[in-house]
Amino acid sequence: MTTSKHIISDGRTLSRRRFLRTTALLTGAAASGLPSLLRARGANERLNVGFIGLGGQGRSRLLESLKCTVNVAALCDVDENQLAAAKKLLPKSNPAPRTFADFRELLRSDVDAVVIATPDHWHAPIASAGLKAGKHVFGEKPLTHTLSEARELRNLAKQFPHLATQMGNQGSAANNLRRAIELIQGQAIGAVREVHVWVAKSGSFRAGLDQPTGEDAVPASLDWNNWIGPAPFHPYKQGIYHPEAWRGWYDFGGGSMADWGCHGLNLPVRALKLDYPQAIAADIPGPFTASYPKNVRIRFDFAARNELPPVTIWWYDGGRRPEANIVPKAVTDHFGEIPNAGVLLLGDRGFTYGAPHPGAEYIQLAGEEKLSGILKHAATKTIAETLPRSPGHLQEWADACAGGKATFSNFETGGKLTEIVLAGVVALRTQKALVWNGEAQRAENAPEAERFIRADYRAGWKI
Repeated sequence: MTTSKHIISDGRTLSRRRFLRTTALLTGAAASGLPSLLRARGANERLNVGFIGLGGQGRSRLLESLKCTVNVAALCDVDENQLAAAKKLLPKSNPAPRTFADFRELLRSDVDAVVIATPDHWHAPIASAGLKAGKHVFGEKPLTHTLSEARELRNLAKQFPHLATQMGNQGSAANNLRRAIELIQGQAIGAVREVHVWVAKSGSFRAGLDQPTGEDAVPASLDWNNWIGPAPFHPYKQGIYHPEAWRGWYDFGGGSMADWGCHGLNLPVRALKLDYPQAIAADIPGPFTASYPKNVRIRFDFAARNELPPVTIWWYDGGRRPEANIVPKAVTDHFGEIPNAGVLLLGDRGFTYGAPHPGAEYIQLAGEEKLSGILKHAATKTIAETLPRSPGHLQEWADACAGGKATFSNFETGGKLTEIVLAGVVALRTQKALVWNGEAQRAENAPEAERFIRADYRAGWKI
């Protein structure tokens, strides 16, 4: 017995049975106001995922996806070399993915979901377009480039509750982080009034640079105008912006604060039930240039919450760390020095310490001599596990796409965390102690901060 076939846009065929099922779904979706590309999936069907942005982080997500219940169905990048590098990572068993130079063409294809790992200035436009196209969306951290975009994306995601979203702060899936939340909220370390988060190195970019002059020839493999997209135009300069060095330039990224803040502030914001900060102040010892500075310290002050006391979070990067008298002796004894990066929550009955991704790997209570692993600490075994454990950050999102529970770092949670983090970048750029109104996204004492808060897309690039 043969079935009739129907031609679809890219030349492939669709069986009559699937055609009728899909037509019924699309008719129902249109009637209900849902995106026209919404489709149902069988229990054993794998998610077809498109990857947009295939630099180092995008390729890392691609490799992670090979261990998850998804198909790598499409790849997209404005740089042919990055596309080629990504394709080489796929095993021969993976069907050859379709490739695109323009994400808008990928979104018009039949992928179910997209992973976005572009430079920051593209995060919000692509995520927004993805949701409107009916795709599940995984967006790298920070979720957006500006505060206003984060709020807009949070609100947009609420309009599509059937679509799974997740921000890529992978420490959210760590058992250590979830256990630390339980212990801190269970009052294991007592009341927390002070938190220190630091990342000593700048990462993939050079800090404190002046804007370069002149321009270089754009490589034949790169669509530079599309790489710039909605950002203010800058001539191509070899090794200055692409690949990876873009993060230090404010038109494309937000430096270490934007890069690592959604990791390092993740645990304290969650565990201490923090809302928006009331005041933010930043200081740097050197000159202020066109790019993210060296040796940054930012202070966030949060109000009391019901029975919980006010909290101050201190952020350090680019070489700065907490003073030696702040870091407990047990931490320096364990590592031989103050580590290059860390998250330290100081309570009145103990503390937790860990690297920025999981936020906490160790705990020490008053009267104890050494650090203990946070997952095996005998004195806190009676505090119940109340949070679900994750199968892995990307797999958690894939499960949510298939109809499972919402992700732990969906666009509502990840978007609000992004707003807090990017408020620190605003304080840094204004060089002024801000009286911050997080709900209104406004610095009450600094109207000049407005231009750092709202997205201003290049003409013709509003997605």
